[in-house]
Amino acid sequence: MITVPDEASIADPERFGAVFDAHYEEIRRYIGRRLDLDIAEDLAADTFLIAFRRRDRFDPARGAVRPWLYGIATNLIGRHRRAELRRYRILAKAGPDPDDDGHDQRVADRVTAGVTVGRLSGALARLSRGERDTILLSAYGGLTYEEIAEALGVAYGTVASRLSRARTKLRGWLGVEI
Repeated sequence: MITVPDEASIADPERFGAVFDAHYEEIRRYIGRRLDLDIAEDLAADTFLIAFRRRDRFDPARGAVRPWLYGIATNLIGRHRRAELRRYRILAKAGPDPDDDGHDQRVADRVTAGVTVGRLSGALARLSRGERDTILLSAYGGLTYEEIAEALGVAYGTVASRLSRARTKLRGWLGVEI
């Protein structure tokens, strides 16, 4: 199984399917966490379309395919960042969805979850784009500092400082350890 674009995939595009098979679901989940689930499928597909079209430019000497794909996905998310910020602001103001079955405990659980999601969403909306991308690549994507640096095209030290600043801000705004 080929998990990186290679010279053979340029001549035989069918070989790129292995990259898709190995990474599609992970990329879709990451996008779904950053944006609405209904757009995650489309942006994940766009991520792989862009990767397929640029497979001749992929350089395995510069890093692995996983952060390269996360970088493409994060750039696509960036195009939707105004919608992302609006979503975080709305979630911060909105309460939880009404509970249809009326069970007291489920209502209490949903209210608690809604308050938590609202607070976190509001705090994420307050971060700079770079800080938000960095912390969400770490939290949602599970990427290492090195992989985040590759995905965003920044230095390792920049990742470390962005994560440190973002965590400090989130701790202050949320009053919890992050």
